[in-house]
Amino acid sequence: MSLLSVENLVVRHGLLQAVRGVSLTVERGETLALVGANGAGKTTLLRAIAGAHQAASGRVIFDGTDLSGVPAHERVRKGVALVPEGRRLFVQMTVEENLLLGGTAGRPGDWSVERVLDTFPNLKPRRHAKAGHLSGGEQQATAIGRALMSNPDLLLLDEVSLGLSPLVVDRVYASLHGLISSGTTIILVEQDLNRALSVSDKVVCVLEGRVALAGDSAIVSRDEVTKAYFGLHRKGAEGVLA
Repeated sequence: MSLLSVENLVVRHGLLQAVRGVSLTVERGETLALVGANGAGKTTLLRAIAGAHQAASGRVIFDGTDLSGVPAHERVRKGVALVPEGRRLFVQMTVEENLLLGGTAGRPGDWSVERVLDTFPNLKPRRHAKAGHLSGGEQQATAIGRALMSNPDLLLLDEVSLGLSPLVVDRVYASLHGLISSGTTIILVEQDLNRALSVSDKVVCVLEGRVALAGDSAIVSRDEVTKAYFGLHRKGAEGVLA
């Protein structure tokens, strides 16, 4: 049984249908890269999985449980953690205080403040600094660490490289490689196709709220993804990733 199954999901912003009948699956321990142009529906899809945006129809099945109607804070307790676009830290609180907030979900697991600091060593000297005084890379590491403190079974990462310098992105991804190799299940929204394909097991390209292409990252070519990204090519059954 898949860890996550999204079935014919439809999500709206008012009259705008942002996600249109998307279905996909993620197996335990996999990394799925979700790519697409701005406005394609990636963030809305991630927020719907996390419960931060209510779906109009369709289902999100997580670890065999239908999450329809389950609020976001309960989904965290069930093992779904979202690192939102823009980080959304409590800027007047310290790094450590932000991390400790992530642990209030009360799920058992191995993640602790010390383990987060070992995973993101650039945070160690900034442990007692206010989040609002951190660099962009330090803030991103804190946001990921806060999510990990909930001991999630599924980590949703929305635009981890947004607004960061290439050098800082390299550091963030070096830490992500450690998470991936440890078996953490991840859905990663990423604009950089090369990075997305290099770290993922599967890739899904979203166009205008629908799945334009889905497949194994090792098999799908960058050219195929680029064509799907711009709506020049569609491959496979629309809206479905098996």
